[in-house]
Amino acid sequence: MTAALANYHARMQRVLDHIDRHLDDDLDLDAVSGIAAFSKFHFHRQFTATFGLSVHRYVQLARMKRASYRLAYRTAHSVTDIAMDAGYDAPDAFARAFRQRFGQSPSSFRKSPDWEPWLAAFGPLDIARSKIMQTNYTPDSVTIRDMAPTPVAIMEHRGDPATIDATIQRFIAWRKATGLTPKTTPTFNVFHSDPRTTPPAEYRMDLCVGTDRPVEAKDERIEVGTIPGGRCAVLRVVGHIDNLEPAALYLYREWLPASGEEVRDFPLYCQRVSFFPEVPEHEAVADLFLPLK
Repeated sequence: MTAALANYHARMQRVLDHIDRHLDDDLDLDAVSGIAAFSKFHFHRQFTATFGLSVHRYVQLARMKRASYRLAYRTAHSVTDIAMDAGYDAPDAFARAFRQRFGQSPSSFRKSPDWEPWLAAFGPLDIARSKIMQTNYTPDSVTIRDMAPTPVAIMEHRGDPATIDATIQRFIAWRKATGLTPKTTPTFNVFHSDPRTTPPAEYRMDLCVGTDRPVEAKDERIEVGTIPGGRCAVLRVVGHIDNLEPAALYLYREWLPASGEEVRDFPLYCQRVSFFPEVPEHEAVADLFLPLK
């Protein structure tokens, strides 16, 4: 990539970061183009040419994604509040737009989300972001830590990775019911399967809460276990952490062969350090752990 192209992408990246951070503000063309220091007379075409979406469409999708997360995972927000935060003047207008996009009313989605049309609806947003969000990891991105054993409560997800959001929703509801919130207890995922090579029906991932106190199942199937201590290669991923596969691929394909290290008999796992929509999506953080001998 040339220096000029890298600079152009950096200016566009500032725009996406600004949008994510200011979804509640007036994101008109003048304000957004000024972030990138581009002329407002050309910026709309530049943005669309780069991302395949207009500025208005991108902002709409970003606001709707945050709204859908708040509906599914944060029950304290009313539908009216969520509608206003998504830029709609009235709940009925929000409900019509939501149903048109996802095939469910906001209330129905809150109770029982249908994640397949949800994933399809945000495909254009994910594709737009991937245009310039290719992170180039280097050996300096990886640190080696000696980890202490971590006792955890485990909810297993088994089945198609496309249905993981339903398990996450149950996991969050169970955490709220037991008081094991992310603010007071750490969150881990243990990746027993590679989604690229495992048949969907056999895919397995553990959703874990770090805790050493007695665990209440609250009508869920909860197991108790331990993430073992030991040396780990750690790669921090910042922003849009729904897909950790590029980071995992870097560890296995590039870092591990060049490091001279050997892996230990425990799966790849991550700690979710901060979450969207608690923080803007580009500020979410996950640490990916590769256990070493």
